[in-house]
Amino acid sequence: MHQDTTADSPATARGAVAIIANRRGELLLHLRDNLPGVIAWPDHWSVLGGGCDPGEAPRTTIVRELDEEAGLAVDGLTELFEIRDEHGSGQLITFFAASWDGDESALPLAEGVKLQFLAPEDLEFRTIPPFIRDGINRYLATRHA
Repeated sequence: MHQDTTADSPATARGAVAIIANRRGELLLHLRDNLPGVIAWPDHWSVLGGGCDPGEAPRTTIVRELDEEAGLAVDGLTELFEIRDEHGSGQLITFFAASWDGDESALPLAEGVKLQFLAPEDLEFRTIPPFIRDGINRYLATRHA
């Protein structure tokens, strides 16, 4: 995992997200609710995830968030890197990757508008938070290297 070179203070807000790919190489994206002032990045496509509870490790957070948001359990969860959401929540976000080949329309979506597998080439036409786009691009670059 890439380590941030700055020391985190105890008050640093943290979060975790998961880039989930199927065997066709499509990525599972989540269309967030349009609730300005209530959620970060309203009406944007993102990957599943959320904020860490106090004292919670990012790996524990992403497992919890996948279950809470979509009833999803994945195998082979791999920690990738961290990126700060500079233009939104300010959180330091830990990115994870996993694969899952299920039917996203059958997942019990608890938050947001919908889940959809999208081909990487279709992402350029979606409104995606900059730090999520950066994370997806880093993930794709290493996957094709």
